[in-house]
Amino acid sequence: MDVTSAVWRKSSYTTANGGNCVELASAPDMVAVRDSKDPDGPKLLVTRREFRRLADVIKSL
Repeated sequence: MDVTSAVWRKSSYTTANGGNCVELASAPDMVAVRDSKDPDGPKLLVTRREFRRLADVIKSL
């Protein structure tokens, strides 16, 4: 997945924690995740299924 022209979205909690959060970009079969403080840094690419599972685990904490 080429994320150079991706549209990134910040969490709605960004302003609540001083701007430290992750950003997401979506594609048909993948979700890209990056650190909002380092937009040119590494990106994590996962399938939508993997991302859904990750979100479920985080919500259960």
